Amino acid sequence: MAAVFRLSVITPEKVFFDGDITQMIVRTTEGDIGVMANHTSLVASLPSGPLKIKQEDGSWRTAAVSTGLLKVGGNKVSILANAVEWGEDIDIEWAKRSEEDARRRLSEEQDRHALDMAELKLKRALNRISVHSLYK
Repeated sequence: MAAVFRLSVITPEKVFFDGDITQMIVRTTEGDIGVMANHTSLVASLPSGPLKIKQEDGSWRTAAVSTGLLKVGGNKVSILANAVEWGEDIDIEWAKRSEEDARRRLSEEQDRHALDMAELKLKRALNRISVHSLYK
């Protein structure tokens, strides 16, 4: 049996996940990384991207993370994220509408802040659509 470590995923609204897992893969701003028990300590910034966790029974689950921070140390991983949802819980129609809205906003003449916000919205929508596609 693979060694386990604790994963806590927290959003401003709730504790999304708090449990023991055997492996995880997460996207950082520097690229995807894998974490297993006794991983070296690190802190990383998370863009919108997938979070894949391997549970103790060997099954994998995938969630869509919308920006945040990752902290690894002491056989514990903490993710503080703006938003997270399991792939099977994503409302794909809403995600597609969000993508369309973000693309429309990007095409309009706006100030820099508005363009940055539209770009973040687009990345989040595309991530949600991608993660949801794993459950078809």
